[in-house]
Amino acid sequence: VGIGLPTIEVRFEHLNIEADVHVGSRAIPTVINFTANLFEGFLNYLHMRSKRTTLTILNGVSGIIKPSRMTLLLGPPGAGKTTLLTALAGKPDHNLRITGNVTYNGHSLTEFVPQRTSAYTSQHDLHHAEMTVKETLDFSGRCQGVGSRYDLLQEILRLEKQAGIKPDPDVDIYMKGTAIEGQQTSLVTDYVLKLLGLDISADTIVGDQMHRGVSGGQKKRVTIGEMLVARPRALFMDEISTGLDSATTFQIIKCLHQIVHVLDGTMLISLLQPAPETYELFDDIILLTEGEIVYQGPREYVLQFFALMGFRCPDRKGVADFLQEVTSRKDQEQYWVDKSQPYHYIPVKEFSDAFNSFHVCKRLIEELSHPYDITNNHAASLTSTKYGVSRMNMLKACFSREVLLMKRNSFVYIFKTGQIAVVGAITMTLFFRTEMHQQNITDGNLYMGAMFFSLFLMIFNCFPEISITVDCLPVFYKQRDLLFYPAWAYALPTSIVKIPLSFLQAVILVSVTYYIIGFAPEAVRFFKQLCLSSFMLHQMALGLFKLIASLGRNRIVSQSLGSFTLIVMFALGGFVVSRALGKSQAVQSEEVIEKTHANRTGESSHGNKPTSVELTSDKHSRGHAWRSERIDSPNSEFHSVNDGELSDLRASIPHKKGMVLPFQPLSIAFKNINYYVDMPQ
Repeated sequence: VGIGLPTIEVRFEHLNIEADVHVGSRAIPTVINFTANLFEGFLNYLHMRSKRTTLTILNGVSGIIKPSRMTLLLGPPGAGKTTLLTALAGKPDHNLRITGNVTYNGHSLTEFVPQRTSAYTSQHDLHHAEMTVKETLDFSGRCQGVGSRYDLLQEILRLEKQAGIKPDPDVDIYMKGTAIEGQQTSLVTDYVLKLLGLDISADTIVGDQMHRGVSGGQKKRVTIGEMLVARPRALFMDEISTGLDSATTFQIIKCLHQIVHVLDGTMLISLLQPAPETYELFDDIILLTEGEIVYQGPREYVLQFFALMGFRCPDRKGVADFLQEVTSRKDQEQYWVDKSQPYHYIPVKEFSDAFNSFHVCKRLIEELSHPYDITNNHAASLTSTKYGVSRMNMLKACFSREVLLMKRNSFVYIFKTGQIAVVGAITMTLFFRTEMHQQNITDGNLYMGAMFFSLFLMIFNCFPEISITVDCLPVFYKQRDLLFYPAWAYALPTSIVKIPLSFLQAVILVSVTYYIIGFAPEAVRFFKQLCLSSFMLHQMALGLFKLIASLGRNRIVSQSLGSFTLIVMFALGGFVVSRALGKSQAVQSEEVIEKTHANRTGESSHGNKPTSVELTSDKHSRGHAWRSERIDSPNSEFHSVNDGELSDLRASIPHKKGMVLPFQPLSIAFKNINYYVDMPQ
């Protein structure tokens, strides 16, 4: 019906990227340098300059990435390839200073959402190891949505109806199936699996160092397929051949070659020394060295340019390897052709200046001098919405994934629940009620010890949450930056799915220990211990260790911070150091700790129980006296009192200013008193 596929032409003009870095020993990541960096960061926040050296990563580069053509980005390590790819994909580091223009079909990056218009594939394969290949691609499709496929289908159906065209049944079913949003699985996933050769391992988990899963080449295809299910118009891929053999790399590039030429895609791929057969699949070449573009243009003219510069690729050498080494000071001499002339090193700047006079560069400059005709821009080429699906669909997708991950990690949660039951049984026998007396204030320490141990057990049971969260963080950061979902859509399901687990473990621990230890038998106090002291404390500990994992971002740092936090909570939790021993400093510290509040909640519910009825000299129960010694702080703003204490407190409050004089209380007796008043007649 005459509708063309959306295409994207990416242009970058005078793109200059700089960074402020430390040099020499100051750049080594030591503890002293880390502390100094924190101090310098504070000074930078106050707009005070620090002593750093300016490093130019890209030096005013310009070029065009055309649709329906595969472009290969070559260059030695440190040339700026990753920086160029992230800048073109709209994902540059915010610490870099960027000048120049990057446009998609003549539109600047601020006029649309580049993260959803294009796709950036990192050289690192970051996936949930417990999810299968198909589940990973399905989740990506659910989060990114169908894009413009639904609108395109509506337009095609309208034009077909006007022209009286009857579509092919198979094609019609496929297009309608791929335009449906919100499905847990779709035809696009099956199509991408077959296209990348992943259909045979669709039900195999991705795996990692601790889980046996798919191979390295298949994992790289999963990374690519995660982007392809959303059908982006532009793809920027960074070192996708890392860790792969030449045969696997060739198969992956061949699949991408078909996608680019059949679907009119725009693709820029960075590879490190590809094999000759892989090199031949590309249409254009960009050679980037020391932040300068040495060559950009058709693959057929690259050897001609270097021949004019006096260098020739040997027959035994691959062209890609030759391009990587010809600009190197160490390897350049071996490719010198004219032996009659003395060899001298040609720097990168001289190569770049010579390319400006080459006919390929002149044609490129001519194209850049003419702005892109915006009238040729397809309406579906650029995406202006930040997320591909609604908030509810994002929440559903993340929630279903968290439930799935919880099922796959069920052994951890079953073990933690069993641990609670076993340690609860040990606690039950350790603090048996026949040995728990209530004769004096010292006996109250046994109840407090049992309660403190139970509460600390709930906190320690949440410690494995650090490792689970750290393993999920790289995937979360990647998908958040790719605008799969916002942070709240990830954090909310991770908290909700743990609520039943917290409640189950609290029920097991309290049910096993409460009445056996001999706490107050009232049902109200039992449920206070269950809900306030155990369930809420378990939820608090889960959130605390997730926060620690998010701050540490790796297992070593996070577990060290978690252990330090446990020590602080143990020392300042209100039992190891009491008010009477710790004086004001310890009391002020323990009031900050959440666990102290949990202790006070439980102890207040048992310190006033009816079994402590014997009065001391100040007419307070042993529970009040014990709590006053162990818990209540003179600086505390809140205290728990009973009804009798509250009545005495109200009666003792003076209503007006004055002086109380000493007096002798007297008793007055009266009997059969009548009072009469004579009424007038």
